[in-house]
This record gives sequence, C-alpha cells and structure tokens, in this order.
Amino acid sequence: MAVNSSKPEQWKQDIAASVDMYNDWFMRSAPAAFRQTRERTAKEVENMLIVTRNLTNVGIELLQREPSVLSSLRMSTCPPLARDRLIGLAGVSKNLVTTMEKSNRLPSKMAQAELDRDLKKIGKTIEQMADPDLFIWLGRKTDPTERELFRAATIVADRLCGAEANPMLRNAQEQRQLCAIGDWLSGKGYRYKHPQEIEQFDKLTPGTYSFHLNVIVNQENSDKSINMPVDTVVMPKLAKRGELPLLIEAKSAGDFTNVNKRRKEEATKINQLRQTYGGDVRFILFLCGYFDGGYLGYEAAEGIDWVWEHRIEDFKKLGL
Repeated sequence: MAVNSSKPEQWKQDIAASVDMYNDWFMRSAPAAFRQTRERTAKEVENMLIVTRNLTNVGIELLQREPSVLSSLRMSTCPPLARDRLIGLAGVSKNLVTTMEKSNRLPSKMAQAELDRDLKKIGKTIEQMADPDLFIWLGRKTDPTERELFRAATIVADRLCGAEANPMLRNAQEQRQLCAIGDWLSGKGYRYKHPQEIEQFDKLTPGTYSFHLNVIVNQENSDKSINMPVDTVVMPKLAKRGELPLLIEAKSAGDFTNVNKRRKEEATKINQLRQTYGGDVRFILFLCGYFDGGYLGYEAAEGIDWVWEHRIEDFKKLGL
C-alpha cells in the first residue's frame, strides 16, 4: 500500500512543510558547518603557501611529498580548476588526482615513470595558470608582503570553501537524516547491526537495521553484478520467512533545481533492484527539503514511494 505517492492532494502541503524543515536546519546548523570548513581550508591554504614557497615551487618533489596541497593549488589558478578540468587540461590520470586529494597519498600501483610524468604535467599546468591578480609577486624580484600573502590566502580559502560547501552540506544532512531514522527505529525496539556483521542484506534478523549496506544487483544488459550502496536497510519485526527488508534512501535538497537533475538516479536503482529481486522489493525515499511536484510525480510514476522527515511516523504504515 502506497504511503504518500498515491496522495497528490497532500503533496503541496508536504512540500511546504519539508522546505520549512530544511531551512530551519540550515539556519541553525549550516553556519557552524561553514565556519568549521572555512577554518580547515584556511589552514590548508596556509600550508600550501609554506610548502610551495609562496607558489614559486610546484615541482615533482613537492607534489610527491605533499599530495594534499593539490586541492588548494587548483583554487590558485585563473580561472579556478575543477578536478576533472585539471585532469583534462594536464592530460593526467584521474586516479592520481583523486588519490592525491582524497587520500593524501600517491597511487601505490602507478609506475614511477608515469607518476613523474603526470606530476610534472600537473605542476606545469598550475604554474602556467597561477592567478596573476592574486599572486602578484610571481615574476618579480621582491618577496610578497604579509598583506599580499594574507589577501591571496583568504581568496584561495574562500574559493576552496565554496567548492566544498555543497558536498559538505549534503554529508551533514545525510548524517542528520540517518540519525533521525536510527533514533526512530531504536525507539521502536529495533537493534542496529554493523554492515560487517551482515553476510547478505536479505538475511537480516527481524527487528534489526543497518546503514550504508551494499546490495548486490545485476547490471542492465550485462551478466555482471555490482554493489549498490543503500543508506538504510530494515527488516520489520513481523517479517515473514523469505520476506525482503525495506530499503531506504535518504535524500535532502537545498533547492528545487538540483533534485530534478538527479531524479533518474532513484529510477535506475529501483529498476536494477526489481530485475534482480523481483517486484516484491521495497525501496522508498526519506525526504527533507526542496522536492517539488515534478520530482514527486516522476518518482511516483516509477513506482517509488516516500516518507517525509517531518512525518517520520509514516514508517509505521510500512510495517515498521
């Protein structure tokens, strides 16, 4: 039985309540999250200027020794470079750039000759595109003044903070949503199980749940299988033998535009799940924020139901 997807007469009221809930969270929590990110990025930029000798040394040895400075270096160019744009411009390995920035190390399996070649290309690209209006001391004989350094570092930190803001907000919202689900389930007597304790998602014990569990699905038009990460997997207390658990995807959005760009992601997931486990699989969304009628209508047409965070008690209607 559908909980919300079959009741379009309620959508408008729920959309307004969901937007209000997201905005309330943003006003209370986002500023603190921004401040923490801004402080961290300022330290990263300060370190980048120190180790690069104020952007006068972006060579192979530096990038080998300090891989994580690459994020700050990308924001030091004119225009600032997205990760994929740097990879394309420099003609280097995507794995190299991603590993340097996300893991602060170099790929362990990359041949040394290839590594040196790509690092040289990265350094050359950064040096060629360094923002002359920020690093006004480049090309002159005198060292930068403290004021010049402060100005450049502040602008690069703001760029870096802005580039990380949306993913950071999404992560914070996801953690908050998962905490809300976990608190609600625990309050109803459900027990949490760590993903490493679970061999198969469909073998969960009734009355238990887990977060970030991989579900094996078949790829479309292929014999291969892949792991599909699911935010929350819950086996109802009264589940019958052979019954599949409820799969919940937490979704939040700070504007209406983004959700309509991403709405096909859920349709792809439900189709892969049905192809693998049949029509009895239950996959729902847990929504908070800017989800308009167009988004909801699309998901409803795909057979996807949802629970609004501001009406979390609707989980009861799903047998939990």
